[in-house]
Amino acid sequence: MALPYDITKHIPYDPLGFIRISNRTAEKPIEIIEWQPTWTASFQTISQRISQALGDRALQISHVGSTSVPGLPAKDVIDVDITVRDPTAEADYVPALEAAGFQFLHREPYWHEHRFFGLDEPYANIHVFGPESPELVRHRIFRDWLRAHEDDRNLYVKVKRESAAKSRVLGESGMQYNDRKEAVIREILGRVYKAHGYLE
Repeated sequence: MALPYDITKHIPYDPLGFIRISNRTAEKPIEIIEWQPTWTASFQTISQRISQALGDRALQISHVGSTSVPGLPAKDVIDVDITVRDPTAEADYVPALEAAGFQFLHREPYWHEHRFFGLDEPYANIHVFGPESPELVRHRIFRDWLRAHEDDRNLYVKVKRESAAKSRVLGESGMQYNDRKEAVIREILGRVYKAHGYLE
């Protein structure tokens, strides 16, 4: 399948490209709990709040991450992707999101011009990308694959639980927890890419 970008290309974290805007007012513990049916309703609440704030400036609002996969244990954090026409045009969407209660936390220009916001209630991570970002596709196909493949869902649960336990013992951050999962995520994505024709 032809794409305008290489979806399989991994861009490693660059601390020099990470621009912090603010510190989160509240942090969830790194704890994996059983899947909660309320997570779907929480996403709907968040989505409506974003839609009211941005109107047609939000091209798409998607529930991604582990809480979007029924039956998958996860941290009690709703992950949401917002697609906007141009993430670098922050004046078009940042003030409206902040007025709606979303906290602007950081920007990562090197990583698909990612902008990141937090919400405390319901607790959520909000990711802003442009329409050409391969990350939007990765989030969607990873979510859909886990929904349909129990073996990889179980593998992912296993590494999530192990990573969370180690990170709690060592007092690590969410970033370090994510790093612990990275090898398994990339293993699963390899199968996803091949199934979609992105890899030979």
